Amino acid sequence: MLKRFNFAAALLGCLMALGASFDSPTSRADTPETKPVESKVSRPEVTDFSLLDYEGRFYELRRRTDQRVIVLFFTENGCPIARSTIPKLKALRNEFSRRGVLFWMVNSSAQDNAAAIGAEAREFNNDFPILKDDLQTVARGLGVKRTAEAIAISTKDWTIVYRGAVDDQLRLGTQTPAPRENYLADALNQFLNGQEVARSVTSVAGCAITIETIRAAGAEAISYAKEIAPILQAKCVGCHSPGNIGPFAMSSYEKVKGRVDMIREVMLAKRMPPWHADPHFGVFENDRSLSPDQAKLLHAWIEAGAPRGNGEDPLLKSPPPPARWALGTPDRVVQIPETNTIPATGVVDYVTNIVEAPITEDSWLSAAVIRPDNLKVVHHIIVYVQSPSAQPSQRGRDDKWLVGWAPGAVAAAFPAGTGKFLPKGSKLKFQLHYTTDGKEELDRSELGLYFLKERPRVELETKGIFNSDFVIPPRARDARTLAISPFPEDTLLYDLSPHMHKRGSWFRYEALYPDGKYEVLLSVPNYDFNWQTGYRFAEPKLIPAGTRILCTGGFDNSPENPSNPDPSKRVRWGEQSFEEMFIGFMTVSEVPHPGTGPEKQASAGQPANVATP
Repeated sequence: MLKRFNFAAALLGCLMALGASFDSPTSRADTPETKPVESKVSRPEVTDFSLLDYEGRFYELRRRTDQRVIVLFFTENGCPIARSTIPKLKALRNEFSRRGVLFWMVNSSAQDNAAAIGAEAREFNNDFPILKDDLQTVARGLGVKRTAEAIAISTKDWTIVYRGAVDDQLRLGTQTPAPRENYLADALNQFLNGQEVARSVTSVAGCAITIETIRAAGAEAISYAKEIAPILQAKCVGCHSPGNIGPFAMSSYEKVKGRVDMIREVMLAKRMPPWHADPHFGVFENDRSLSPDQAKLLHAWIEAGAPRGNGEDPLLKSPPPPARWALGTPDRVVQIPETNTIPATGVVDYVTNIVEAPITEDSWLSAAVIRPDNLKVVHHIIVYVQSPSAQPSQRGRDDKWLVGWAPGAVAAAFPAGTGKFLPKGSKLKFQLHYTTDGKEELDRSELGLYFLKERPRVELETKGIFNSDFVIPPRARDARTLAISPFPEDTLLYDLSPHMHKRGSWFRYEALYPDGKYEVLLSVPNYDFNWQTGYRFAEPKLIPAGTRILCTGGFDNSPENPSNPDPSKRVRWGEQSFEEMFIGFMTVSEVPHPGTGPEKQASAGQPANVATP
């Protein structure tokens, strides 16, 4: 590391020869004579935030309550000062990790992508998590302007106990043989020993981080009416409107203005909008996340004080109340046979209701939509098709998945050119899972069926890759499992739906192709049991014959998982939400060939005419 350190000093000297200055956003240090600043001001609180590291792993600040202090160290590729500090941080980690101090690096450079960050980390033997602040929101919020700034945050109250340089070895244009002041170590020792931190702010000698401006100097202010309200209408109002699931309605500027602090908080923590796929993998037509430009604009508008500006308020034109059926009135509605009663407390076993399919001939469906009746207690509903030809001993094993509903599910028609087959004489099996809410509740959920007038080109099927043979140890933070399945025929893949329960932490689908290559199809680094999203590809994905689909995932059974029912339990596969599952659902079809149509399919033993009821 000696050669690298000397290179850092040389480059620092060159920068000083060009007139560079290294001022801290807090200390306002402008000259070489500036001494570290002592601060007696009250400690500022850090808003919760979530970021991915360069390997796609999820980190949320306020989830690490198992630590006493989290130290953020800001870096960027190519900065010799930050590189030179890596051995110092490793020494500090060795000294303080056993005392409850966790170290994260944060890269807020707009020019460094995940691949480049990973390459430099390997080159410099940097094994710290390096979180990518893609939108620079963390750097903006903390006022960070230079690399090599360390910010120590108490997890007791999420306030900053120290910010500044790690030590005083690097100075403006030069360096000393060894540090004379160990600012960060002293601050950590004092805080952990229950003492007041004597020097809570010091100046930083680091590389300037270019923080992108949303608008050029002198440009027109961000327009609420023309820019902000349309974003809210496109990404938020669908849930945040009267009669929908959002806890408040974005029905006017005043309603939004009164919630901007909360809006900013849930954006920083990546809780809203509810979309959990890593944007680096896959393109999905139902992506409800904010684009980088939209997120930057919203953050900038909030930071500017959420000005009203001129123009009519688009949010005053509220959307109509949600329709009973999002896809329009179904051709047939199937209710469960009788109203189910859910007790006030306790664990409710799965409820199974079987209904005759409302058809007189073989039929094809363009969509099937579940409408849960009582959202307070409906945990999920799955409807299966029981074929009339299935033997009684095989019932359940041969049932075909028709449609499922869970929180976050959005009604959608089956992809164009596809449909699901509903044979004459079949039955519909409702599997209903209820959770109690403290008082007795009633539910009579129903299913809407939409019929095709003619046979589709290909039959759509829902399949699952699963592993039920796993054990999650008590308090395990990342208990991993996997499942794999071969695809013997060419297949079109339409969507992916990972399924886990409350300890589910992350889930990934990968295609292992027969030529030895592999591709990440979907990565969900922050799986959320409350939003079991189905990710539909913008274009169907061709999976060649011989491909294997690998599903990997992890469970967080630690006390820091806010959804964890009981971290002291050893957990296995089970149907209840306090147990666990690991299933990679997929919607697939065969690949249609030229000439595929009703005639060809009829020759394969299926009826040429499709009768609707």
